[in-house]
Amino acid sequence: MIDFRVTECVKFEAFRHAEVDQRGSRGPLHGSTLIRSHQATTTPDRRRLRRSAVSDPMQLARDERADLAALLAGLDADQWNAPTLCTQWRVRDVVAHIVSYDDLGALGLASRFAQGWFVPDRVNAVGVRHYASLTPEELLAEFGKHLEPAGLTAGFGGRIGLVDGLIHHQDIRRSLGLPRDVPAERLDEALPFARIAPPIRAFSRARGLRLVATDTGWSNGRGPVVEGPAEPLLMAIAGRPHALDELTGPGTATLAARLGR
Repeated sequence: MIDFRVTECVKFEAFRHAEVDQRGSRGPLHGSTLIRSHQATTTPDRRRLRRSAVSDPMQLARDERADLAALLAGLDADQWNAPTLCTQWRVRDVVAHIVSYDDLGALGLASRFAQGWFVPDRVNAVGVRHYASLTPEELLAEFGKHLEPAGLTAGFGGRIGLVDGLIHHQDIRRSLGLPRDVPAERLDEALPFARIAPPIRAFSRARGLRLVATDTGWSNGRGPVVEGPAEPLLMAIAGRPHALDELTGPGTATLAARLGR
């Protein structure tokens, strides 16, 4: 059985194709149909995405990657090889994964998918293996060349790169016991996008629940409340049971059950 936390470490291929489909082209996944199927539950978040257009998601994504680079620069060899919340990946593997799609154009993406037999965790593994021979110093240097999301991760104005980078940054920090205060503006931009991005599957985990970020004021949904700081709320709906203990409310037990707790 595929570990769902590894599967959800997939980049936002399906959602990226949805963006293409909405412009009138037909991608390998019918994204416009996929989006319509969730329209009833995602309309408030879509309005929030439009309202947040005054911010700069790409700049937030750049800042997030820069902060991760600063963390990585201080890690020792054991930490680079330590496990993360992506249970089959070490820190170095997560770092490689974050940038592994940035340089791929359409043909490169097609080749990557074909090499991975179109199975998400296998596709990701192909990208991670590309960096397997690099030392931590070399991997950090490579990461430093990709502080601005490009290619697939630049989709939706940089929101793909922001959400992906933020979640994986926390995958690393939480596993190493190195907490931080995530800037509120990044969380406020990331939460509504993560809530509707199909690869994260937050729409199914949070179905019938009201999510409330007690520190930033963000909220979404109807039903029993799940509340807590925005960062553990994001990590929980992204499939990380590690964050559940930081959340409260009558809906928390339902969310925990959906995460296998």
